[in-house]
Amino acid sequence: MFDSLFSSILASTETSVSISSSAFLLCSLTSLALGVAIAFIYMFKQEHTKNFVVTLALLPVIVQMVIALVNGNIGAGVAVMGVFNLVRFRSIPGSAKDIGAVFLAMAVGLATGMGYLGLAIVFTLIVGIANVIFVLSPLGGTATQQADKTLKVTIPEDLNYCGTFDDLFSQYTSKAELAEAKTTNMGALYQLTYDITLKDATQEKALLDALRTRNGNLQVSCGRPVLAKERL
Repeated sequence: MFDSLFSSILASTETSVSISSSAFLLCSLTSLALGVAIAFIYMFKQEHTKNFVVTLALLPVIVQMVIALVNGNIGAGVAVMGVFNLVRFRSIPGSAKDIGAVFLAMAVGLATGMGYLGLAIVFTLIVGIANVIFVLSPLGGTATQQADKTLKVTIPEDLNYCGTFDDLFSQYTSKAELAEAKTTNMGALYQLTYDITLKDATQEKALLDALRTRNGNLQVSCGRPVLAKERL
């Protein structure tokens, strides 16, 4: 009786897929366990939100269900591909690691949906170990990341900021781009926001001192680049 829940009510066996209850439960439990493992892999030294982590943990079992239903049925597979092609993600694109985690969860769901449980487990272990090693290693370097800064300079309203700091930027930075200019203090001041890359990270104070002498000792701040919260 319980096995009948996993068989299609359609009479034609050519357009239906029969799944045993034990196999379905085993694949689902494996997918959930690996989904949790993928969520922990993603959270390792990474800022995250609860919604994304929970979705990541559930994604393998969802993909597994879809793959199990279309397994061996070319027509159903083409139809499902067409449906997924209609989906449009309207939120802000995620970071590179977010996208990688989603692809990992989908790959695991694909493997468990096809019945390759051992392969899915080994693949998750390999990616998890590689992720820990790569995160803890100097791969990618940190010097360039430390040199990337967001610079905010406050100037009086009568100072033309176009080209005013170009000589300082050419001396201390390899890249300086004006990202935003806005009025503040009831229009009496301007606040300029620059995206800069320092030639030498140790020269940050020297740049700030030079800017203070140029803007009348008004507020100057320099910190890590401000990035928008990225969600999928």
